[in-house]
Amino acid sequence: MKLLTVPQSGSLAGQTASHNRFGQYMRTRAIPVNPNSVQQGVVRARFALAASVWRTLTDAQRAGWGSLGSVMQRTDSLGQAYNLTGEQAFVSVNAVQASAGNAQLTDAPAHFTPGALLTAVVTLTAAAFSIAYTTTPLAGGARLFTFASPQRSAGRYQETDFRLLAVSAAAAASPANVYAAYVARFGVPVVGNKVFLSLQVYGNGFLSAPTYASAVVA
Repeated sequence: MKLLTVPQSGSLAGQTASHNRFGQYMRTRAIPVNPNSVQQGVVRARFALAASVWRTLTDAQRAGWGSLGSVMQRTDSLGQAYNLTGEQAFVSVNAVQASAGNAQLTDAPAHFTPGALLTAVVTLTAAAFSIAYTTTPLAGGARLFTFASPQRSAGRYQETDFRLLAVSAAAAASPANVYAAYVARFGVPVVGNKVFLSLQVYGNGFLSAPTYASAVVA
């Protein structure tokens, strides 16, 4: 049901408020799906590890992470900007570190914004899936994080469900071949379906702004 009122997001009793490109709406609250997949378990384990390590830090280390969190900005579901707490900053950075295959950090690093990809050209067929990107190779220590969607209708033009598919080696050169990883996660690409990508560059525990791309399976 479309709704014209103050901005709202979240659930109350049996109703959920949200919004899309056409405005605000209300719907009956649905119980979230919890598939307990292998990947879901991996992500939960990373967050649990970071949370447990946080409890072992000194007050000075926690203060350092608090300072870092004060300059790490996020946007909530209502489009409002907010800054992270020290613990949120710690978990955020170390979850990225774990995904990159790097060691956990106990001392807060300096805030860093990696440069995003300049271009990304996708080749997608039922037998191949690669991404040619620039600048190539990536800078020393930088890695390419490839987030992908499940297969969608070719008529779809927006996507919000991106899942981490692959992380490149440090200073990897273009192209990134993600066919095997995609097939293992989502199945063989079907001709006529569409796949969306969000590509981010890793550096020093942080990720760049995303570069979006999509392609229809040829």
